Amino acid sequence: MEGHFLFLMFHLSLTLPIIVRAQNQSGFISIDCGLEDEPNYTDETTSIYYSSDVNFTNSGVSHSISSKYKASLDRQFWNVRSFPDGTRNCYTLVVPQVSSKKYLVRARFAYGNYDGKDSLPEFDIYLGDSWWGSVVFQDASSVVTKEIIYAASSNYAHVCLFNTAKGTPFISVLELRVLNSEAYLVNFVELLARFDVGLQDGEIIRYPDDVYDRIWTPYNSNEWTQIDNTLTIDHDATTSFDFLPLPPSIVMGTAAIPANVNDNIEFHFLPKNNASTCYVYMFFAELQKLQANQIREFNIFVNGDILNNAPINPIYLQNAYHLAIIENPLELWINKTSGSTLPPLLNAIEIYMTKNFSLSETYQTDVDGIINVKSIYGIKRNWQGDPCTPLAYLWDGLNCSYAESDSPRIIYLNLSFSGLIGNIAPGISNLQSIEYLDLSNNNLTGAVPEFLSQLRFLRVLNLEGNQLSGTIPMQLIVNSENGLLEFIFGGNPSLCSPGSSCNNKNGNKVVVPLVASLGGAFMILVITVISFCIYKRRQPVSHHLSKQNAYYKIREELESNKQEFTYAEVLSMTRNFERVVGKGGFATVYHGWIDDTEVAVKMLSPSAQGYLQFQAEAKLLAVVHHKFLTALIGYCDDGENMALIYEYMANGDLAKHLSGIV
Repeated sequence: MEGHFLFLMFHLSLTLPIIVRAQNQSGFISIDCGLEDEPNYTDETTSIYYSSDVNFTNSGVSHSISSKYKASLDRQFWNVRSFPDGTRNCYTLVVPQVSSKKYLVRARFAYGNYDGKDSLPEFDIYLGDSWWGSVVFQDASSVVTKEIIYAASSNYAHVCLFNTAKGTPFISVLELRVLNSEAYLVNFVELLARFDVGLQDGEIIRYPDDVYDRIWTPYNSNEWTQIDNTLTIDHDATTSFDFLPLPPSIVMGTAAIPANVNDNIEFHFLPKNNASTCYVYMFFAELQKLQANQIREFNIFVNGDILNNAPINPIYLQNAYHLAIIENPLELWINKTSGSTLPPLLNAIEIYMTKNFSLSETYQTDVDGIINVKSIYGIKRNWQGDPCTPLAYLWDGLNCSYAESDSPRIIYLNLSFSGLIGNIAPGISNLQSIEYLDLSNNNLTGAVPEFLSQLRFLRVLNLEGNQLSGTIPMQLIVNSENGLLEFIFGGNPSLCSPGSSCNNKNGNKVVVPLVASLGGAFMILVITVISFCIYKRRQPVSHHLSKQNAYYKIREELESNKQEFTYAEVLSMTRNFERVVGKGGFATVYHGWIDDTEVAVKMLSPSAQGYLQFQAEAKLLAVVHHKFLTALIGYCDDGENMALIYEYMANGDLAKHLSGIV
């Protein structure tokens, strides 16, 4: 129809079965955030098992809300966890493995004047590296609920709170429910409304009545009359659809009809924020046993356009639904036909907004591995959320590769001087793309595990300054002698090489084995001295020292007018690496601004190849100048963060112009 907003209709009139699911909580994670008095409890109303959040986050402070608000709030809201420190604080939810799934994630907040300041905060919530929304309160007793359904690409869900300088972030309840992989048809949708039409005001329906623990709230109008039926609302057993979990029978057992039987049902919904495409699910079931001369028949109009192809006749005690996909505020009319003797009805409605999420989650086995490392060594740092994304919150001591079509992979791990105790963590074997591994200067004990020699991309391995013992795996020695691996292992007095004895408590049993004993003390002394000299010449130079020497040469070769920037300044000029303009094997290029000047910031990988590329480009651009070469403005050499900052070429590169693509 001309003159209306863009509107897409989709009609499914087949009745649907309710998906059978055991009445258990195997797909549930239910967290009472800030709970301290006990590790867990079972809610008396819902029978949902709630646990403390101590195993899901490693930051924040527990509080209790003011006693004056407890009477009006459920038990889950009596405690909160606030995050006064840091910009980003995260929860990591580990979901039991299933073949394919969608997650329903729900975060709930009730301020309750927990901090005694009577000042409502405002902050942001993220799912992984994607902005979910802002948390804004009406008053101290109101409950804010954020709920999203999304297609999961891993067994982890990262929910993060961001401080936006408008008050301290906090959270009351965090819940995850596993749904069927086809549920709700769309990969990312945020709940806007879920109404049980005709339900008494003040009541809610959720688990155990709804096996998926969706929360249904009442919706009524003064122009409507409520009807109900306590019998079970069934489904057509001959038809099966898995893509829509239908409302439970108790929700479908109530409905609304117009108070004036000659009127129609009108429903208006305006999203609070600028919603994109919305999915509107409307549910119908006849609750009255009709006489032979009675007919209930109606049409659905959405924003002025008819939705159904043929008049709708709801079936007695059978669930059916219709779906409208719209891109503007919802104006819904359910009008009885001229042949209908009864008014229209409506049992329930759900409204979702699509989310443009592009969750770039770290490769699953890499996450498994680094979580194992974190758990075994009790590492705190900023190790929250996804290890590699967003890039501005990359875990300290890590670096990752970011191929455009693949998940990020961990390629660099530096845990030197970290106070590590115990054996080398087995989770490191999962880091199959690792290139640089530094575990030096800790108190690691036990053997050097064989799996280190099976990390095929590993180029630097530093184990020096520990208490490792036993025989070094032969393949590590072979890789080192063949130039495939820079292997640093000194300072482990009980470590010995293949073929040598590990029983000598007085000697240093490192990689150069002694040749067979020669007769005579003089000859032994000569051979020992020669062997020691050869060993010292062959012993690999520390990666940190070689890196420092490379940087020293770079600094000398860079022109004096090239500006050095800190990593914080790089974050600022790129707006936290907001816009990617190019990618390579060992670098990613981001768009940025320095005052009014556009720049291209090339962030180098901290791997051996990365700093060699840094050195090569710096040398070239320090001595070669040409009007057709982009100008080097400056560089960043800040710890493990290396960057070259160029003049931004807004008209593209030479290759595009030669190919005719501009």
